[in-house]
Amino acid sequence: MMLLIFGGLIALIVWGIGQTSGRSRSDGGRAVEILEERFARGEIDRDELESRRRELGR
Repeated sequence: MMLLIFGGLIALIVWGIGQTSGRSRSDGGRAVEILEERFARGEIDRDELESRRRELGR
């Protein structure tokens, strides 16, 4: 019985780590989308768009 509890606990920890690491990768993509939307609305110019893309590593 204790093995099942410990196994479930370990599985839960591994799952939680996987969820948080996957989220950080997708957030960068969303940041670029927001920048492109701001560029399309005319809020930022091309130089600022490219500069911020480089900062984000894309």
